[in-house]
Amino acid sequence: MTTYTSDSEELIVELDGRVARLTLNRPEARNALSDGMTNNLIRAIRWAAIDDEVGAVLLTGAGSAFCSGGDVKRMNQDAGHDRRPSQSAQLDALTSRHQGIAGALRALPKPSVAALPGPAAGAGLAIALCCDFRIGAPKALISTGYANIGLSGDYGIAWLLTRTVGPAAARALLLTSDRIPADEAKQMGILNEVVDEAHLQDEALTLARRLAAGPLVAYAAIKKNLDDALDVDHHTAINREAERLLACRQTHDYREAIQAFAQKRPPNFKGQ
Repeated sequence: MTTYTSDSEELIVELDGRVARLTLNRPEARNALSDGMTNNLIRAIRWAAIDDEVGAVLLTGAGSAFCSGGDVKRMNQDAGHDRRPSQSAQLDALTSRHQGIAGALRALPKPSVAALPGPAAGAGLAIALCCDFRIGAPKALISTGYANIGLSGDYGIAWLLTRTVGPAAARALLLTSDRIPADEAKQMGILNEVVDEAHLQDEALTLARRLAAGPLVAYAAIKKNLDDALDVDHHTAINREAERLLACRQTHDYREAIQAFAQKRPPNFKGQ
């Protein structure tokens, strides 16, 4: 399968080895979401999920921001239009977009890394939280932002924050819309690492390449186990882990890994 080609300059899609690098590219608007960006992001995530040449996804933003969330200027323009779709049509469009990006990204069977050169706010924060790893530059402050414009949240932000920082901190972040600097965001567990801006993309790409070269079947199973840890009882989790472990034992990567261990060499994973 060939690399997905974005039909909008607002999303840059590149295949770097086995890493699908997706760059939100509206630096003049702090990478606020647009129709062209979101439509292509939905298709790019779908492509990355099924293309055998992709082992991991790296999501980042161009310029000095990761993503400022929804385009508030566009919201203001749309609010003045008399002719708008019905409430039902608007709801269908919202859920389709949110599931196509946040839902699909979090359900991605392959590892994902978000590299935050700067602020991640609102939907931008939610999208970053859908990734398995988040690495930020010192300027990578975070904010929910919704309450500041009279909105309640989208892209599953309350669900994601509650599971990342806990119920009390999630309530505080959503109700106050406070701006949290990178170091504090790391302490809260929102960022895994904070690195110098000059090294951010290299550090994120190094991690993504490492993950892309790993045992993808096992990674997918591990991610399902981690999801179950939040939603099912221990008895059920044990049984599901056993089923997935048995499936992993049938893979090339398992056989290769145990042979490599016996031969005292690094394994050569194929993602199969």
